[in-house]
Amino acid sequence: MVGHSSTRQRLVVAFVSFVLATAATVVAAASSSGPASDAGARPAGGFQRPPEPPKEHDLRLGVSYGDTLTWKSDDGLAAALNDAVGLGTTWIRVDLSWNNIQPDSPRTYQWQRFDRIVKAARERNLDVLATVAYTPAWARAESCTGHRPTCPPADPKKFAAFAKLAALRYAPQGVHTWEVWNEPNLPQFWYPKPDAKAYTALLGPTAASLREADPTAYVLMGGLAAVGTWESIKYVSHLDFLEQVCRLGGNKVVDALSYHPYAWPQLPHDGKVFTEISSAGENLVGVAERHGTPGMPVWLTETGAPTNGPGNPAADEKSRAENITHVSEEFQARIATDTVPTAAKDKYVAAAFWFAHQDTATGDDKSHSKYYGLRRYDGSAKPAFAALRAAIEEYAKKQPR
Repeated sequence: MVGHSSTRQRLVVAFVSFVLATAATVVAAASSSGPASDAGARPAGGFQRPPEPPKEHDLRLGVSYGDTLTWKSDDGLAAALNDAVGLGTTWIRVDLSWNNIQPDSPRTYQWQRFDRIVKAARERNLDVLATVAYTPAWARAESCTGHRPTCPPADPKKFAAFAKLAALRYAPQGVHTWEVWNEPNLPQFWYPKPDAKAYTALLGPTAASLREADPTAYVLMGGLAAVGTWESIKYVSHLDFLEQVCRLGGNKVVDALSYHPYAWPQLPHDGKVFTEISSAGENLVGVAERHGTPGMPVWLTETGAPTNGPGNPAADEKSRAENITHVSEEFQARIATDTVPTAAKDKYVAAAFWFAHQDTATGDDKSHSKYYGLRRYDGSAKPAFAALRAAIEEYAKKQPR
């Protein structure tokens, strides 16, 4: 997050076994293959992706919870997921953090932390997008200083092995959709600085391991933060980072791109970051097509706007105040209203997830990253809650029965 079911594929098991046995990456194998077909199938890299269903049947809507659900009480977890149902969404996005499951040792697991989330979601007929990410201390490189689970693993194969165990455990429970890492183009989430080569080296074997465990696994590239390349703070733009990953063949081992377009203080339909999905002169779909994967679906696994921060709020899209760091609650509601039709209008957008469910701080803490919620810290609903629910209801009315 910046400052701020599923289509099935076939996997040729013998090919993946060969890749794993020889310790070669799937990326290397895919990068030497031919172009994808017009129907959207992947190159001869081990699996084929059939075309997406018609757009009007296919916009998945969900809530992105990050790592908050893991630590809620049973009542809190139930309330959070009941909100997803009440909003009219059918998906949740939640971190499956390696650091949470194996915090202390490579020999012990705390799967119960994620088991309860999956169980509660399935009881409510909610599909789960699991973001597998974050490194326990014992698996980080020695150069990783401090308590930084956002450091990449020292050995990508160990991360891939964890992902395989996760898929073996949760595929029988209905989890088939996976996002590999979160915002790897930001130093906050790939410490100490983004590295497309290192990320692609992680992505390839992880995608292969997920599909070895579950041939129906649907794999998303890690959600790219919508930022500009800014060397002084080590940001790499979503377009630059994707270009680098594609040059290494990373687009050929996933089924979809993942993107985090936070447009505020503009409305989504006017936001430059939304045009960069598929319609701007340089856009994500175009970058992937240029590298052999035309028609790549894009999942918006985070979008939204914060309602508190250290600077000034934007009351609407015409605000010209200096140091705008957040929006008013009323403007957040307008953004929520506009998000659904804007996402639905782009034929390449396959899913849209609102971030987040609830604020994680009181108003005294001015870190704007903690105020993206549809609910305030005390649990009361912001206007955006009703606005998003109404937008989803309106979208549902227009869909064929």
